[in-house]
This record gives sequence, structure tokens and C-alpha cells, in this order.
Amino acid sequence: MTDKTKENPLLCDPAEGICGIPDSANNAKIKMQKNAMPVKVVYFTDPICSSCWGIEPQLRKLKLEYGNNLEIEYRMGGLLPDWSYNSGGISKPSDVAHHWDEVSVHYDMPIDGDVWLEDPLSSSYPPSIAFKAAQLQNADIAVLFLREIREMVFLQKKNIAKWEHLEAAAKKVGLNATQLKIDYDGKGKTLFEEDLKLARQFSVRGFPTMFFIDKDGNKETVYGSKPYAFYETAVLKLSPSMAKSEYSKNWETLFLKYNSLTAKEFSELSGMPRSESEAHLNELSGKNSLEKLTTKNGAIWKLKSVGNKGE
Repeated sequence: MTDKTKENPLLCDPAEGICGIPDSANNAKIKMQKNAMPVKVVYFTDPICSSCWGIEPQLRKLKLEYGNNLEIEYRMGGLLPDWSYNSGGISKPSDVAHHWDEVSVHYDMPIDGDVWLEDPLSSSYPPSIAFKAAQLQNADIAVLFLREIREMVFLQKKNIAKWEHLEAAAKKVGLNATQLKIDYDGKGKTLFEEDLKLARQFSVRGFPTMFFIDKDGNKETVYGSKPYAFYETAVLKLSPSMAKSEYSKNWETLFLKYNSLTAKEFSELSGMPRSESEAHLNELSGKNSLEKLTTKNGAIWKLKSVGNKGE
């Protein structure tokens, strides 16, 4: 990991697959409820974490194969408090733009760094607080909301620190935007502070960080963006007898489940080689079955005229 990455969390190290550096996690305990799933995943992330966007294919596959026995708890990490620092070659938003373009190529996930030139974010705290507010309404829809604001910032170059974009995302996924604003100004901030406190207790300084924990408190940790096998192995170490769910790899079924997919995600979920997945998705969009959004660093496809179906 470079010195620059060590000094600045916004410089994500593609080799390590992480934004910032994780210290060794301490022995803090996360309580498991009595009737919880066999394995709990505590996922420390941030709405503008490019490495977290990079693991969406693996995370979505994990949910499909083991979701019936996993409880995934999303925690916000606080990647960018503000711009009151000057370190690691990052002193202003425009310094991030080229870096995001490079990370996009590494993860094979579309990211347009020009948001940092055209409408830069002042902080990642507002979208993080909005996510915590969304969780108060519905945990599952909150995950859809997180995906929506990530697509906004990474592909659509929208400044998701602005309430207008958070409100639009909330309405799109079916949240009550009025209630979200109330919680955004109130309880959401408290919950976000609790997440930051928990991150400190676990010595989390890099994202993504996932703690896999069984009912006895045994823990496996996966730092950064890793191939799918790392996440699956963590689950099976804690629960060797956990059965993998079979799921339909048909394109329509996958899009009904996830609504939007990149070529990398479709390849991961369908089993189709990455060299073929993009051509297949382009063929479907050519037949008017899918809608394609193209960025300078890749594309994303959505099922036409169908709202969010699940995450």
C-alpha cells in the first residue's frame, strides 16, 4: 500500500481492495440475538467508497447463495468528514477524479470520476445519515436506497451530499421522503454517530470491512475487495454445514431480483464469462428488453418499466 493511501482514505488501494487502512480489529463483541440467523455479517461501508462499489457483484452473489442463513447488518464508516485536511496528494475534490477513473478499470465497475470536477461532494456524512434514517423505515428498502445513491454518485455524477438527490432516491425506492427528512435531521444523526463509535471499537479504518460472526461470537474478517471465494469461505468456516441455495441464472429472473446490473455483476451472478456478458446485455437492450445507461467508464443495464424488486 502506498504512503499516499495510508495518509488519505479517499485514495483507495486497488491492490488491497480497500479505501483507507484497517488496523487489527480488537476483541469488541457484537451481540447476536437469540433467534438470529446462523451467521451475522457486520458490513462497514460508506456511500462513496469506490472499493465498496467494487464488491457489489460478490455481495449480491453471497445474498443469492447464502442469504437465507445470513443476516447482513449495514454500518456506515464515515469516509469523508469534510475537506479540512491536506494529505496524500488530496487537498481538494478534483484530486479524486482521476483516481476514481483508475479504480473503475481495476474493479471492472463503471465509475465516472467527473462528479469531483462538476459537482463535488463536501462530505460523505449527509448520504450516510440519510441511509441510517432510511433504516428506521425499512431495513430492506434502505439497502435499495443505498444502491440508488451509489448509482447516482458513481454513474450519474450526482452530488449525493445534496438533499434534492437523497430525496429523489428515497421516492424512487418507495421511502416516505417527508419522514426521511425528519429522521435525517434527528434520529439518523444519532444512529450514524453510533456506527462511527462501533467502527472505532473494532478499529475499522478501511472500507469495505466485513465481520462474519456466529452465535458463539466466533469471528472471521474479510478486509477490502476480494474474490467471491473469500466471502464464501468466511461463511463456511463459521457454519460448515450451511447449504448453498440454488437460484435461477436466467437474465430476466436476475433483473427482477436486482433491477440494475453491470456487466461484471451479470457475469458474477449468471456464470456467463465476462468476455460474453456485455455483448449479451447489449443484445437484450437492442431488443428493447433492457435499458442501458452508458458512462465514459462502462455501463449499467436496467429492466424496462419495472421498479425495484429486491436487494
